Amino acid sequence: MNPPPFPLDPSLWHATAVPAPDCPPLDQDVAVDVAIVGGGYAGLSTALHLAERGVSCVVLEAREPGWGGSGRNGGQVIPGLKYDPNELIAKFGEEAGKALTAFAGSTADTVFDLIAKHGMNVPHVRNGWIQGAHMASMVETAKKRSAEWARLGAPTEYLDKARTTDHLGTDVYLAGWIDKRGGAVQPLSYARELCRAAQKAGAIVHGQSPVQGLAREGGKWKVKTAQGATVTAGKVALCTNGYTGDYYPKLAQTVIAPNSYQVATEPLSDNLRKSILPYGQVTSDTRQLLLYFRLDHEGRLLMGGRGPFREPTDKSDWAHLERVIARLYPAVKDTPIQFRWCGRVAVTRDFLPHLHEPEPGMIVNIGCQGRGIGLESTMGKALAAYLATGDRKALPFPVTPVKTIPFHGLNRAYVAAVVAFYRMSDAGLA
Repeated sequence: MNPPPFPLDPSLWHATAVPAPDCPPLDQDVAVDVAIVGGGYAGLSTALHLAERGVSCVVLEAREPGWGGSGRNGGQVIPGLKYDPNELIAKFGEEAGKALTAFAGSTADTVFDLIAKHGMNVPHVRNGWIQGAHMASMVETAKKRSAEWARLGAPTEYLDKARTTDHLGTDVYLAGWIDKRGGAVQPLSYARELCRAAQKAGAIVHGQSPVQGLAREGGKWKVKTAQGATVTAGKVALCTNGYTGDYYPKLAQTVIAPNSYQVATEPLSDNLRKSILPYGQVTSDTRQLLLYFRLDHEGRLLMGGRGPFREPTDKSDWAHLERVIARLYPAVKDTPIQFRWCGRVAVTRDFLPHLHEPEPGMIVNIGCQGRGIGLESTMGKALAAYLATGDRKALPFPVTPVKTIPFHGLNRAYVAAVVAFYRMSDAGLA
């Protein structure tokens, strides 16, 4: 996939992140137990947990660790999946559904535990995540979701309109629910610190080392990079999500990878900060094309949501988010926008992460679904356990065949049509 014309440089996260770790390009052939393709949360977490098990591994990243979606998301750490606990049980059965629910519920814990364990220099808060109900039919959904998680012991609570308005600082939403396990991180700093932790544990990470070929020879995998150097490994893990290339047949056609657009204001005055999300939560809503927003660690208001599927061409591609800010928080409408950026999200047909094992010794993890910080950090632990032991019980999701999305070549037009439909049906703000 071609890189966007707006690289990390104009991103808020690039401007405020800790310095990048030293990850030189691979310049000579090496042999390890596991080769990991992709230096985002999943690949770096897999490397860290493999190294802690004493398994030798190399991460190959096409640019720098965190360059893709891991350094371009909204920084919200949200536990759970798109499906509620009862839906997971209905879909996978009692035993597997409960195991998946436990996995999904643990994802935020993984992130904050890793930050604490490794002393990561990552601005972060953990005051909870709120989902606001944007229309009357979603009020009951908010009640149901809160109650399902509460029955499992999660610290969740339903919020009526008055309390939702109090927590969010806007009266647009009719109700909501809070999951106190959620929070926020500076996402690029987290990716870079995850990389440092993996390196300290013994993993080797190479940036500027795009993979150009994968081949199995004599029971080993040969992973060839653009500069010609090759990694020989007994096993390979592919963890590339929204920036998946064509190095393995048809893998990129198993997901839709729309751009998620974000803007950030200049730092707000103290008075404005106190009126917006005053208790320090992060939030996203119940729209099909959801809006998500928060304050960053320096007091900027961030607003995110869908935009054009194509790569952005000028500032007008973010104008809808600026209009949303003015509707939600009129007092902020004249505050200048300081940063505009976007990043791709890997979405599967069933809105669940997919695990594939298309050939012996190759495991594929794809489909972050917009909850990649917690989900992919936790998936990395599971992948490492599987790669180290070969026990499929370590994997939270079933291993399925690679199945492409029908007529994938038309996905840009399809996504554009879906975006237009949902904007009409979503009681939109923009």
